[in-house]
Amino acid sequence: MLSQSAATLLTKDYGVDPLRLNLIPHGVPDLPLADPAVIKASLGLEGRQVILSFGLLGPTKGHELMLEALPAVIPANPDVCYVIVGVTHPDLLEADGEAYRATLVARVKALKLGNHVRFVDEFAHRVAMTRWLQAADIVVTPYSDLDQMVSGTLSYAMGAGRAIVSTPYAYAAELLADGRGVLVPDPSPDAFAAALNAVLGDDERRAAMGRAAYDHSRRMVWSEVGAQYRALFQRVGAAASVAAVAAPAGFTTLNA
Repeated sequence: MLSQSAATLLTKDYGVDPLRLNLIPHGVPDLPLADPAVIKASLGLEGRQVILSFGLLGPTKGHELMLEALPAVIPANPDVCYVIVGVTHPDLLEADGEAYRATLVARVKALKLGNHVRFVDEFAHRVAMTRWLQAADIVVTPYSDLDQMVSGTLSYAMGAGRAIVSTPYAYAAELLADGRGVLVPDPSPDAFAAALNAVLGDDERRAAMGRAAYDHSRRMVWSEVGAQYRALFQRVGAAASVAAVAAPAGFTTLNA
């Protein structure tokens, strides 16, 4: 399992034996802890306070919440830029084309946020995604599905040591505990704007949050996660060998 919340769901709601579960965290790249100011110029964001969303676009990702929050963020942070990196989810694209993206663009125009929102319509691979992450002052995951058990976006943001502001979906509540990020229990634009303003306005707090997230994510880097999977496979293989030796003659064991 990739999260404790997923393991808890399986044991409590589905009666799975906890001894049959292994918790191995979502893997992340082993990135250096970078100063956003060093990266921003290469992305045309020099002098801007960057709030980042990334991943496949869809109506559960909370982009609307962020757009509605921005008018209350801009007066206190006039250089803010909300960057949305990602292509439309393929299922949504097949069903409706780019209609969803068009609604977001229309909302930006209606709210007169053109100077404060940037869409990057591309599937960012590892190098490009690293640059966007390292340029961000804050990464947001304002997801509307509060039962969401895992988020690669959140995992990667922690691995890059970014300050994170999020709705309290299951995975965020687990990973961002103990000061590793900010959870906004009231998913309203005003509440989200207040949280963003508090983090943007406090350089020391923002740096401390990012550092705490980064330190926590060291157990999630790919080399550590790979070692945990290797150890698991070895235990399963050893148990299967023992069971095969112990099986009565003429019987084959298929499950250790």
